[in-house]
Amino acid sequence: MIMEKRFGIMMKKLFIFTSLIVAFAFLTDSNLCNASSSSKFDTSKNISIVAREDGSGTKSAFMEIIGLRGKPDPANAIIQTGTAGILAEVKGNPVAIAYESLGYVTSDVKMLKVGGVEATVANIKSGAYKISRPLSVVYKEPSLDNNVNKAFYTFLQSSDAQKIISDNGYVSIVDNATGYTINGSLSGSIDISGSTSLQPLMIELAVAFEKLQANVKVNVSGGGSGTGYKNADNGISAFGMISEDFSLEKAPTCTHYVVSKDGIAVIVNKSNPLDNITMEQLKNIYDEKNAAIKWDILIK
Repeated sequence: MIMEKRFGIMMKKLFIFTSLIVAFAFLTDSNLCNASSSSKFDTSKNISIVAREDGSGTKSAFMEIIGLRGKPDPANAIIQTGTAGILAEVKGNPVAIAYESLGYVTSDVKMLKVGGVEATVANIKSGAYKISRPLSVVYKEPSLDNNVNKAFYTFLQSSDAQKIISDNGYVSIVDNATGYTINGSLSGSIDISGSTSLQPLMIELAVAFEKLQANVKVNVSGGGSGTGYKNADNGISAFGMISEDFSLEKAPTCTHYVVSKDGIAVIVNKSNPLDNITMEQLKNIYDEKNAAIKWDILIK
């Protein structure tokens, strides 16, 4: 009798335990389904168009490449100043689309193929990826009479600089570069200002140059390509940074040197299922004449 009671109690416990397992599994599956459903991308939403501020070399180059040179932004565009603002907006906005310098795009966002081609260093150098531009310094030729300026200009063309350019995700355009030769008597300072797209790379180059030339200080500041043109033309900076094709009209007393090439990546939120976009689609999105466009036009 006692054995029968014990057996009955054991069976009840087993039944309760089994029931709990089944219930837990059901709730877990249900939660997973709900999570999957809630995270599904809503293609019925309008595209949030994100653009750089006026004066940005990235913006000028992007708009020119997609066929909208000099055109205003769509009325509903979200304007962000600087790279950090662009990345933060796209990271936090599931329906956003934007463009930014490849060398500064982080893993927090998703890069799209353009015309089926990935934005990679190899594709930019070969010309297969079409949305790319030069990153250059603008300067007055007489400024190179200054030994410190001349030394830095020479360093930019050296194999030392090319390695830094490549290591930071930009495209080196100097083949068979030679190493930089240190000048032990060199001392002074250099002011460089302008494009925020070139600024991160220029800071790396400046730090490396200062290590080679311990008595030289290189001051790098931003402000955009417009600032780069203006400061170089007015002699405020020895070198102005720009992230577009050089325009003599913007700095009549200057010439330029291409430091590297850079791709302009088209980026979206990581939750966006889109992988590829065409140049024509980009033009339609960023054309201020067009009305709001929903994501279902691109995602089918």
